[in-house]
Amino acid sequence: MNIKKIDLKGFIQKPSDKNLSFRVFEFNSSSLKEYSVPHKKDHFCIFIIEKGKTTLHIEEKVHFLKAGKIAIVFPDQVQYIRDTDDDLAGKIILFEEVLFCSDILKNELSSYNVNLSQLLNCILLTEDEFKSNLNLIAQIQDIYNYPSLIKKEQARFYIKIMLLGLIEAVHGQQPLMHNEADKQIYIRFKKLLNSQYKKQRTVQYYADSLSITTKKLNTITKKHCGETAINAIHNRILTEIKRQLLFSDYSHKEIAFDLGFSSPSALNKFVKAKLSETPTELQQGLAQIYNA
Repeated sequence: MNIKKIDLKGFIQKPSDKNLSFRVFEFNSSSLKEYSVPHKKDHFCIFIIEKGKTTLHIEEKVHFLKAGKIAIVFPDQVQYIRDTDDDLAGKIILFEEVLFCSDILKNELSSYNVNLSQLLNCILLTEDEFKSNLNLIAQIQDIYNYPSLIKKEQARFYIKIMLLGLIEAVHGQQPLMHNEADKQIYIRFKKLLNSQYKKQRTVQYYADSLSITTKKLNTITKKHCGETAINAIHNRILTEIKRQLLFSDYSHKEIAFDLGFSSPSALNKFVKAKLSETPTELQQGLAQIYNA
C-alpha cells in the first residue's frame, strides 16, 4: 500500500501560514477529504469532537470518536477517518513536533512519557475538562486567524498547556507505581525495548541491561501494564509485524529478516502461536479494516 505523507509546510490555508508552526480549522465532513484515505503526517494532529461521530483508524487500531473526545495523532502514525456523521463538528489543530513538550517529557516529566503515542490517540474527558480545552482552542484559533509575533508565542504556550493537561488526564488513568525507582526502571525498559526489539527478544538481555533480575523486571512490568516482560517484548514485535504487513511493500521473507527472524517459517510460527493465524491471514484481516 502506497501511503501518502502530508507535510505541514505544504498545507497553506492563508498567506500567514508560511510563517506559522501550527494550523487550526473546522472539523466537519467537508474538511476531511485528505483524511479519508490512509496517510501519514510529518506533524501532530489533534481532533476535537464537539458534535456528531466519526471513526478514526490509527495503525491497526480503531477509535470511535464522539462529542467530548479528543484524539492526538503522532507524526508518522498511519491514519484515516471514515463513517463520518453529516453533522460532525469540532476543531482540528496541526502543529510541528517542536511544540510537543519533548524536552520537558524527557527530563522533568519522564515518568509521564510512557506509551504516550498510544494513550493520547483517544481521550474521553469530563465535561469540565472538555470545556476548559475548548476555551484554550478558541484562543489558539483567534491567534491563528489574526497572528502577530507576540500572539504566535502565546499560541505556542496555549498548545503546550493543552497538551500537558491531556497528558495529565491520561496519566491519571494508568496504574500508579508508587516506587519511583521501579517507575524509572519501567521507563528505561520501554525505551530500550523500542530501540532493540528487532535484535534482542529475551527477558535476560533487558534485565541485564537494567542491572536487575528477570524476576524483578517481570514484577515491574506486571504492576505497570499487567503483562509479563516476555509478553511486552512479543507485543512490541507483533505491533511492527502488523504495521509492515499493512503499510510496507516488503514480502513476508523481507519482514522476517528485517525483524530478526531466522526464516519466513519462523515468522509464520511466531504469528501463529500468538494470534492463531498465519501472516497471510493476519494481513488479509488488517487490509479489511482499511479497505472496508
